[in-house]
Amino acid sequence: MTSVAAVAITVSVARADSDLVKRGDYLVNGILACGNCHTPKGPNGDVVEKSFSGGGSWDEPPFKVSAANITQDKETGIGNWTDADIKKLMRTGETPKGVHIAMVMPTGFYHIMTEHDLDAVAAYLRTIAPIHNEVPDPIYKMPQVENVLPGGEKPFTESMMTDSAKKGFYLATIAHCMACHTPVGPRGREFTTKLGAGGSEFRGPWGVSVSRNITQSKTNGIGGWTDAEIKRAITQGISRDGSRLKPPMGFHYYAMIAPDDLDAVVAYLRTVTAQD
Repeated sequence: MTSVAAVAITVSVARADSDLVKRGDYLVNGILACGNCHTPKGPNGDVVEKSFSGGGSWDEPPFKVSAANITQDKETGIGNWTDADIKKLMRTGETPKGVHIAMVMPTGFYHIMTEHDLDAVAAYLRTIAPIHNEVPDPIYKMPQVENVLPGGEKPFTESMMTDSAKKGFYLATIAHCMACHTPVGPRGREFTTKLGAGGSEFRGPWGVSVSRNITQSKTNGIGGWTDAEIKRAITQGISRDGSRLKPPMGFHYYAMIAPDDLDAVVAYLRTVTAQD
């Protein structure tokens, strides 16, 4: 009986681990869109064979940084990091060496992440094959500022997400939608006055793109859009008028979002105060 019980426990643990990795896969390759920054880009999009080995670079007044290699390579990636190191980085923006990373990594949007989802992300990252790719060391020109979305300062629990709009707030926050769609002022993102108003410029191989207003304004925002039109923009990158959205909008990642999660995101967006 003891051996049977031991086998049952082993199977149960293995199933739990498998479920955790599956959830992490859904998050990392879907709503978190980690590869949007951490996977190098070519003329046709992501260089799949180099996934997560370090991608985008930013040279801004506060910093000059490149997206880290987050594969399991022990020399140039995070193969030597503990799960606690990974989770601390995501929650606080602090590396195992005690360096606070640039705000381009949206750690302020991960304060809200449930413990289960944080564990799931760490579990999935452990499965990523090592790729040796050394990225340049970051250069910080001034102290880094971390912006935390009001309402997302502390971890959510599963019980807090029974309401669709609140679940949508959670999902839209960990997807860091407002990192691009809220203007940046002298003191950081203007969450309290211009949440979702758009207007930020992004430059890359695609040229220049400008984040749109995703508030409920019917003139400048998406207040006049149908739910189906919003979902199509998120998951297919097609605007209301049929035009294609430009990067860095990660619609090819968001195509993985489950229908009920997508419904929740739309429910939340319907609550965002109109900004004209």
